[in-house]
Amino acid sequence: MTREDDRELYKRAQQAWDAEDWPVAGELWERLVRRYPDIPAAETWWYNAALAHKFLRNWAKAYELGREAAARARRGTEDPAFWNLGIAATIMEDWATARDAWRGYGLTVPDGDGEIVTDFGATPVRLEGGEVVWARRLCPARAQVLNVPTPHSGRRFGEVVVHDGAPNGEREVDGQIFPVFDELLLFRASELPTTAVEVVAGTPEDVRALATLFDEHGYAAEPASGARVICACCSEGSVTQDRDHQVAGGQRVHLAAPVDRIAALMDAWCAAAPERRSWTGPVQG
Repeated sequence: MTREDDRELYKRAQQAWDAEDWPVAGELWERLVRRYPDIPAAETWWYNAALAHKFLRNWAKAYELGREAAARARRGTEDPAFWNLGIAATIMEDWATARDAWRGYGLTVPDGDGEIVTDFGATPVRLEGGEVVWARRLCPARAQVLNVPTPHSGRRFGEVVVHDGAPNGEREVDGQIFPVFDELLLFRASELPTTAVEVVAGTPEDVRALATLFDEHGYAAEPASGARVICACCSEGSVTQDRDHQVAGGQRVHLAAPVDRIAALMDAWCAAAPERRSWTGPVQG
């Protein structure tokens, strides 16, 4: 940079970046880098401009600028420019660019022309409302919800969400550590509504039998005894979880199933052990 206004532009861009003023930072980094797109420092400026728009959830702009940043990054070195582009390309459903971005980062993804669907294992995801659920990762940036989120979470069983790549907390299960990823947006909605019922179960096995029954029909049942309420600070730290923690007694259960199927399934569950099982519902709140 040789012109005085360019030095001033750089200074303002850096100040906005340090202040986390993402709208201003994104605009100024982009103005600067379009003047000097290929000087050595431009690699960082492209990345900063794209990342600012990622923070703003301006996915079209993050995708546009992210392509420029990734084009200047070194492949196979886990450069975050590729990861951010992979997220943006996934949201834009440019699957060819997403595949190339994941491979540029250093990951292995299946060949194909369309949506990336594989099994990257289970992971906890923090939904936009703060609730943490378990999900199956379909690709490096998307996961399908395996739990039945509470109704106030705004999410449903089976929905696919895009999540961030930077962990924000962790869960320990049977000595294994799982990073928690924050949801970025809903990618595909579920048609299964969430209904709350009250049940009385004589044994923990009765609770497990209810979950198994719904699972066998392609639905889900989430007993309240399997959930924990913790503060946001603790949620973003390290939390130890039991793999299967169910208790007997009266409790609320959230069901992911067509409303017109619930009564028959619940009655079938009760009929298998009527001396220990009963239910009422649906309930509100």
